[in-house]
Amino acid sequence: MDSMLWRVVYTIWWKPKSLGNQLRKQGIRGTSYKLLYGDMKEIAECTKEAWSKPMSLKHQIAPRVSPFFYQMVKNYVETDSKVNFSGKVSVSWRETRPRLIIADPELMRLILADKNAAIEPSSGSSTTGSVNIGRTEMGQAPAFHLEKLKKMVPAFSTSCLGLIDRWKKLISPQESHELDVGAEFQNLAGDVIARTAFGNSYEEGKRIFELQKEQAKLVLEAHHNIYIPGFRFIPTKKNKRRYNIDNEIKAILRDMISKKEQTMRDGQLENNDLLGLLLQCKEDSNNGMTIEDIIEECKLFYFAGQETTATLLTWTMILLSMHLDWQEKARDEVLRVTMILHEVLRLYPPVVALFRHTNRKTNIGGIWGGVDFVLPVLLLHYDPKCWGEDVDEFNPERFSEGVVKASKDEIGFYPFGWGPRICLGQSFAMIEAKMALAMVLQHFSFQLSPTYTHAPYIVITLQPQHGAPIILHRI
Repeated sequence: MDSMLWRVVYTIWWKPKSLGNQLRKQGIRGTSYKLLYGDMKEIAECTKEAWSKPMSLKHQIAPRVSPFFYQMVKNYVETDSKVNFSGKVSVSWRETRPRLIIADPELMRLILADKNAAIEPSSGSSTTGSVNIGRTEMGQAPAFHLEKLKKMVPAFSTSCLGLIDRWKKLISPQESHELDVGAEFQNLAGDVIARTAFGNSYEEGKRIFELQKEQAKLVLEAHHNIYIPGFRFIPTKKNKRRYNIDNEIKAILRDMISKKEQTMRDGQLENNDLLGLLLQCKEDSNNGMTIEDIIEECKLFYFAGQETTATLLTWTMILLSMHLDWQEKARDEVLRVTMILHEVLRLYPPVVALFRHTNRKTNIGGIWGGVDFVLPVLLLHYDPKCWGEDVDEFNPERFSEGVVKASKDEIGFYPFGWGPRICLGQSFAMIEAKMALAMVLQHFSFQLSPTYTHAPYIVITLQPQHGAPIILHRI
């Protein structure tokens, strides 16, 4: 009994207080530990307040989207830190774990590029917190090699043409039509993934998307609640629903895998889609990949791939509706499409923060194990030291010489992460987004609907809280 009591005291009081003292000795300022909750109540309250009202049509969205992190960085900027790395570092608390908020581009890059096993993706982040398509690293992902992506272009084209045809049927040449483009791009991205992952149309894979959408909401809800060890095993209504969703998704994917394996054995199908490539990888190498691993890869590809691309295209339509001159520039020169997409990713990154956890003392600043890193990508993308005094403006020209030269002295652009865990689907997402946007610009002009309300917020990814109503005109 005494041993159990000590473990409880150690977990909820002694260890957090010890870590907090160590961080203060290293010169890191921030909030103090509060028993069990940490800063969770304050985070929930300021987020609820920020999200309760819309904002004006401007692009400095951090105070609304990430109010707690924004205020922490504003309050605790370390310009002369005693810690043995320099930069903007402050400490907050998620329940019993200290979280270092890193708003320094150099330090952020070091953490993301670090291959030391002491730093790993944090279990405290959201389901797609680092937007990684699966757990494999760059060199081990055959589906995303350029030659494989080129074979997927016809599927991209088929899905994009389907979107254009559907919109044309809604709009006669002399009329206009209002659409929520967010929902449209969700369907498009879902169709592309279904075709490239499994060779199926969106309708055939629709059940997986519906289930994962529901699952994401349940996971996000659980993420914002206080963690109680063992609570997920209690058969509450929501816990049982999470369990049933997971089982149904796995059953659908297992059936798809079984059918794919049979067609491959019969020699009837090329291995150009994701599932075929993963199965081929499983057979051709000794990497220990199992059917369960393939199921997890497919689940992540389905969700992260759809959300990232759909969100990027949605915000691109909104921003080009706010900046009509750039619509014309993009029609005149297709190369400008890439610059536009990069600028949208800077101002409205799909994932606004990346999360890492230290399981032991690191070689970066000598930080002890048990500490989380929060890397607020959104705040870095709005740092005038990286981007200049026009940081709040929509200016795709800043990317005219590529990503590396877009920011000033240091790379300050991390919409897909960085280093060994960089999003493996970034090339996939960018090819799809470029093709879709180019086709839309060829056939339509568009503007914001009077009903549009500017209210970016987070539901796993950065989304418009009240939809994205756009008025389309045929060209």
